[in-house]
Amino acid sequence: MSEPILERDPADPKRKHMNPLLKLALELGPLMVFFFANSRGEWLAETFPALGEFGGPLFVATGLFMVATAISLSVSWLMVRSLPIMPLVSGVVVFVFGALTLYLQDEIFIKMKPTIVNTLFGAVLLGGLFFGKSLLGYVFDEAFKLDAEGWRKLTLRWGLFFLFLALVNEVVWRMFSTDAWVAFKVWGIMPITLIFTFSQMPLIMRHSTDDTFRKGS
Repeated sequence: MSEPILERDPADPKRKHMNPLLKLALELGPLMVFFFANSRGEWLAETFPALGEFGGPLFVATGLFMVATAISLSVSWLMVRSLPIMPLVSGVVVFVFGALTLYLQDEIFIKMKPTIVNTLFGAVLLGGLFFGKSLLGYVFDEAFKLDAEGWRKLTLRWGLFFLFLALVNEVVWRMFSTDAWVAFKVWGIMPITLIFTFSQMPLIMRHSTDDTFRKGS
């Protein structure tokens, strides 16, 4: 029987695991490419004239962001022969909105991408809870082992957090410059997400099924 295209359920013993640091690098890599390309867009266009066909720095960054996202998903596939669900959903939105941005030469589409992705993630997580599914296990099963109640609580909190990120993105891109939005997307969202993640450690320790975490609770 052939391997499924999408990653298996976290509880499936046949699920293949990726090194957490490599997984993090694959998820953050395209964002770093986007930030670098936007900040050095003019230099890139001069050094590689073909990139100048995309347009200004943000359009160059968008094109390279799409390429980096495709490479990230390809590496994930080569490593474990399946695609991670949330990065795949994000990638699909990147390709659709990135293509619209480049074709129409309109920055609004790529700026709205985080709003769409975060709203979608939040809605999926909260909707999953409505149907009795704690879908966050697909994201964090490499790092944490929680009981059912722990996954439900953590999924609820992350669902609401994703909706918060969607709202923040709308405020930033509508009220500030493009460079400020790009900088905040890379250097602002990450610290906020890390702070939120660490703030969930007490819940994780209380509901962990891993003795290493439970000893610290």
